[in-house]
Amino acid sequence: MLPAFDKPLWGRDGADWPNREASRFVEADGLAWHVQVMGPPVGSGAPVVLLIHGTGAASHSWRDVAPILARTATVIVPDLPGHGFTETPPRGRLGLAGMAVAVRALARALDVHPCVAVGHSAGTAILMRAILDGGEAFAPRALIGFNSALFPFRGEASQFFSPLAKMLALNPVIPAIAAFRASDEKAIRRLIEQTGSTIDARGLDCYRRLMRRSGHVSATLAMMANWDLAPLGRQMGKLACPVTLVVGTGDTAVPPAEAEAVAERLAHARIVQWPDLGHLAHEEAPQAAADLIAETLATVGGQKDAPDTAG
Repeated sequence: MLPAFDKPLWGRDGADWPNREASRFVEADGLAWHVQVMGPPVGSGAPVVLLIHGTGAASHSWRDVAPILARTATVIVPDLPGHGFTETPPRGRLGLAGMAVAVRALARALDVHPCVAVGHSAGTAILMRAILDGGEAFAPRALIGFNSALFPFRGEASQFFSPLAKMLALNPVIPAIAAFRASDEKAIRRLIEQTGSTIDARGLDCYRRLMRRSGHVSATLAMMANWDLAPLGRQMGKLACPVTLVVGTGDTAVPPAEAEAVAERLAHARIVQWPDLGHLAHEEAPQAAADLIAETLATVGGQKDAPDTAG
């Protein structure tokens, strides 16, 4: 297991967590998960939407999207292993394959079969891997990715960043230093702005709460150190479900042009561009994100009508 460090604690850091009333703790894949379940009860016949956040985030990333979808769909929003309030697994299970196995195990534990799976950044890669390896047991009718991080660093960058991530993840001092710096609200605001996004004060506060805990930072670094996207790049063409790639054209974390390269490898793909939004586009424009997901649900037969978003 990774060193415990200072993990975010539910009673301390989650006291007023977004959508806290929907939170529960579930055992799956040998881990205690924090997951939020909203909308009609599981098994009611309502379509299920699974929302997966990206590296270094948690369920708060979907804080404004999930309640809109929950008017007509059952919405599942977990913290990934090692992130937020979910338990941290051994280091080797924080890679892409391990995360995909964990997500499928969570779906089994909750007895849900997502109609539409939605990922942000690295979350899209996790869902792609889960679908490719899951067979009929995990087979959403559609996949949506917001500012999806699906390609590894290329060229000389790949020779530098991967070893650096491994070195940082193995150094117990680095997470503590990063957490100390993250206690500064201005530092978190700068970090978010460097991705091309501007989010609300509540979102900034949630990121600050997470990043000032060395346990969360340590798991994030370990995930980066174990990340291997090359096999996914070779196999993503086998995805049978339609894929929508939403791109914030102001994203400075994942080059927007990469979406075109991804779409070329997929059998059924479309690109939706959102001008002037950054890497956290779904947090900047949650209504638009919910509308797009609802439209996809209607298209694939998950529901007859998009949710009433008035008010």
